[in-house]
Amino acid sequence: MTKHNAANERIKRAHFIYLREARRRNDASVDGVAKALARFEASTGYRDFGKFHREQAVAFKRKLDQQTGERSGERLSRATVHSTLSALRAFFIWLADQPGYRRKISYSDADYFNLSEKDVRIARAVREKPFPSVEQVNHVLSCAPATTDIEMRDRALIAFALLTGARDGALASLKLKHIDLVQSRLDQDAREVKTKFSKTFSTWFFPVVGDALPIFTAWVQHLRQELLWADSDPLFPATQMGLGPDGGFVAVGLKREHWSTAEPIRRIFREGFERAGLPYFKPHSIRDTLVQFGEQVCKTPEQFKAWSQNLGHEKVLTTFTSYGAVASHRQAALIRELGEKATTDEPAGSVEARLARIEALMSPRAVGAMR
Repeated sequence: MTKHNAANERIKRAHFIYLREARRRNDASVDGVAKALARFEASTGYRDFGKFHREQAVAFKRKLDQQTGERSGERLSRATVHSTLSALRAFFIWLADQPGYRRKISYSDADYFNLSEKDVRIARAVREKPFPSVEQVNHVLSCAPATTDIEMRDRALIAFALLTGARDGALASLKLKHIDLVQSRLDQDAREVKTKFSKTFSTWFFPVVGDALPIFTAWVQHLRQELLWADSDPLFPATQMGLGPDGGFVAVGLKREHWSTAEPIRRIFREGFERAGLPYFKPHSIRDTLVQFGEQVCKTPEQFKAWSQNLGHEKVLTTFTSYGAVASHRQAALIRELGEKATTDEPAGSVEARLARIEALMSPRAVGAMR
């Protein structure tokens, strides 16, 4: 059975160029669209896009409902199904305007890739994300060994994530010159650092309690004074592999190269939290940790605005909507505290007083005055 269609490959390539150059999508977004198209083609037996029929979209949606993820082995989530169908809908809307396809595909055909309103609400629902507390991260740091260069790097990486909230892509691409210990500042220069939306901004170290700052400071000094590394060297270098006593490859130290992916960073976090007897939290979850901490320590709107900008957000609303959800246990505690305060502040006989006020407001004279 054929695994590709030449005409489809040509038009897909044109669509990917359109997404990158005209819509300014990054490679990760384009890869997601490519995966969605590959799933659809497989379901149709790689039939030519020019022979598209709405029944193909309907059948594909049914198939997605039964499909399982390659890694999890579980049925695809509504969010995954929604993103897949949205990519296909956008593709066929674009395709309907391309030469050779205009008479074969109509814009309304693409609407058959829509999910039901109920499923869209499920897919877009904001769910509580697990994240560690500042105290838990400090516990991880206290349990981390720091005998070898690799162990010092791993511990400093977690400490630096807590100090700055930097994303894993940025952590993997930072250089020593991006750090100013005197000003306690990280300069995320998008020309060299992999920031979200290629945004350039500065982050001053967050005032978290614990040993994060001394741990990271000692790491930078070790790189500069002991290893004699320069500004152009990576802040968190990759691991140097070599031959061990038994002839196998083992970690032997650090090499002056950046990690090519963020996977080693996720591994360092996983091992660090497991060593501390805690569940694994992704590196990105530290940003939620810092937002929650900021909600507790910031006393004015101006302070929280500065806190939000420190995370690279231009709008405070982004911080609140993406990271500012109150965890359920904290929500319960706050509501209970408010209830206890209201009970404590309530003067004696307040129930009777409230009833009297209500009766007074409902009197004919009061009603007439309100009119």
